[in-house]
Amino acid sequence: MANIALVDDDKNILASVSMLLEQEGYHVRTFSDPAAALTALTTTPPDLAILDIKMPRMDGLELLRRLRQNGDLPVIFLTSKDEEIDELMGLNAGADDYIRKPFSQRLLLERVRAVLRRAEGKGVPPAPGEVKKEALVRGKLALDPQRHECTWDGKPVRLTVTEFLILQALAQRPGFVKSRDSLMDAAYDDQVYVDDRTIDSHIKRLRKKFKAVADDFDAIETLYGVGYRYKE
Repeated sequence: MANIALVDDDKNILASVSMLLEQEGYHVRTFSDPAAALTALTTTPPDLAILDIKMPRMDGLELLRRLRQNGDLPVIFLTSKDEEIDELMGLNAGADDYIRKPFSQRLLLERVRAVLRRAEGKGVPPAPGEVKKEALVRGKLALDPQRHECTWDGKPVRLTVTEFLILQALAQRPGFVKSRDSLMDAAYDDQVYVDDRTIDSHIKRLRKKFKAVADDFDAIETLYGVGYRYKE
């Protein structure tokens, strides 16, 4: 089963969530100190990290920023109830998903399973009978689903699992408009609800990453009130 890291300064949450995840068969490491978590997770990255946003000394946003310097670790943020700014900041920072406190155990397990399912195909050969996912090339863009690799004009662009799936959905049919709902379906399981702003935040993050390697990047077009499309 997957290895999950849980970082939260609330020891009650550490105890209850770790117990829940371990009952489902996951291997869980818990941290109440973000600095200690950074050292441990950099040395031995888990399959998924669940981070509280509001923590003393180093908040979850800063912890994610530092972790992402060394890889594309899937991350779920825990946010304060009804504080939408936390959600937007977390998504803009590159988180794959977020959960509002207080949360139900069922919801937490659904989100964990969904993110792990989206991440499990990275670099893993197809199982017997499974159709191999072919690489996708659109102009300067190259996507390799098997290796979870993305390049623009030969330059690597590191994407989270969610960002990769959204970009793949857009690039599969250049010129065709994809609604936010269809992009949600491509990147999230049916039982996981996300709103329009979640997709918008991921698109914003995608553009920022591509502009970091190509200032003139403009391949993702916005059609206001309709959705997005990939321009080859």
